Amino acid sequence: MSAPVLEISDLHIQIDDKPILSGLTVTVRGGEIHAVMGPNGTGKTSLAQTLMGHPRYTVTQGRVTLDGHDVLRMRPDERARQGLFLAMQYPSEISGVTTANFLRAAINARRGEGNNIPLKEFRDRLDEVMKFLDMDPKFANRYLNEGFSGGEKKRNEILQMLMLRPRIAILDEIDSGLDIDAIKVVAKGVNSLKGPDFGALIITHYQRILDYVRPDVVHIMVDGRIVKSGTAALAEELDKKGYEWVRSELAHAGRA
Repeated sequence: MSAPVLEISDLHIQIDDKPILSGLTVTVRGGEIHAVMGPNGTGKTSLAQTLMGHPRYTVTQGRVTLDGHDVLRMRPDERARQGLFLAMQYPSEISGVTTANFLRAAINARRGEGNNIPLKEFRDRLDEVMKFLDMDPKFANRYLNEGFSGGEKKRNEILQMLMLRPRIAILDEIDSGLDIDAIKVVAKGVNSLKGPDFGALIITHYQRILDYVRPDVVHIMVDGRIVKSGTAALAEELDKKGYEWVRSELAHAGRA
């Protein structure tokens, strides 16, 4: 199978007739880590939710393709089966469904009918990944995210990513509210997948996670569009100067 390619072209979205994104374009290929940074309210989470098919968001213009297939025509479950994965900013709690049962059902859905993962293979793989992420094995038998701390929920999102091994992962503020030790575990999981068969779009406010997951490309997003792109050095510059530096540069360019 060839390396994955997620292409977002001139994407415009709205909620209740209110524009959120206005002409966003970015391409993420296998082997690449992209970071999208921007202030609150600029549309970063809306981008993540739109890519996974949240019904609240209406696409009014543009295209999204994964390996040439029209993502916007797919149901959310079809997007997941094609290899898209979303680690959510606020993971949901599901009472009555253990983490292990949830993961096995998700893997079997990806594999297709009649191709279920054998139970021993699943348990061995789950034990291995949980050990890699320094997770207590007891978490596998707890209801999904129920009673988990914020850090435990984020670590559980990374556990899901490593078990499912998506082609393109969208990580929506996966570092939000985490201490340095938890950020290092999250980064360890992302870095372990990096290679030609995996690409990631990391959405974040802050530069600190990018100290541990080195991005190939950094995009700065303001008012629903990407206004500046560069190397990891751009995130470091933004961390020092703040978003007002970007806005002042845009204002100056508009006057030029």
